[in-house]
Amino acid sequence: MQRKNYFLMPFKSTARNISLRKMFTGSRNNLKGSSTKTFRGGMAMIMAIAVLVIIATIMALSLSLTTQTTKRTTDLYLYEQSTLLSQSAAEYAMLKISQVAPCSLPDLDFRYNNTFDVKITMQYIFTNPSACRTNSLADGSDYATVTYPDSNGSVLMDIAITANPTGTTEPIRYFRRSIQKL
Repeated sequence: MQRKNYFLMPFKSTARNISLRKMFTGSRNNLKGSSTKTFRGGMAMIMAIAVLVIIATIMALSLSLTTQTTKRTTDLYLYEQSTLLSQSAAEYAMLKISQVAPCSLPDLDFRYNNTFDVKITMQYIFTNPSACRTNSLADGSDYATVTYPDSNGSVLMDIAITANPTGTTEPIRYFRRSIQKL
């Protein structure tokens, strides 16, 4: 026996069939069919807006973290560079001191790479009589007089490195105090 397929049968246009067709296809005249479609469409719109708000929040957070990380990396790089520059400045000051008469170099100021301002202030440590007092060209000052000959001929250096504010958002300043033997 062959089975009848009702879905493929031609649809008879009777008044009852027409009203059923309008009810299930969402006709405007039928309140039940249109309210279901409107509710589904409204719910989909609310879900889409919620997804957009969540994605926008995540994007704003990631952008904020990226800018903070970039700033922190730049500041850390400049700080480390100023630390290394302070060691080089101490060696440069020792070179300059060795080229002039004792106690005649009170301070050094220079700019490195248009990024850092370097200021070195020097105070000398000698035994009594001090080379700063006996040298007529002496511009430097005695920090202290010592009694032990082993401590004779030392210099106390205050090295201040300041980053130029055009390269950073916050001022970076590094200070180092060093005692060097002449």
